[in-house]
Amino acid sequence: MLNGSDLYALDIDSAAFVQACGGPCTEGCVTLARIGDNAWALGDSKRPDAQPLRFTTEELDAAGIDPARFGLDA
Repeated sequence: MLNGSDLYALDIDSAAFVQACGGPCTEGCVTLARIGDNAWALGDSKRPDAQPLRFTTEELDAAGIDPARFGLDA
């Protein structure tokens, strides 16, 4: 299983981020990308200079975030 330090060792330069807003937002500020097996990056399109945070699938699940809801396979 990945731990937090392993997640930040993953290269995300070619990650394909999708909008992952939960409501009728048209600005799409929250972005989500699969960055590996059981690994995800969560970014903020309003702050493109900020490093995306990284989570395991279990952590997203615990937070109530389902990648499938945004067209991503979990």
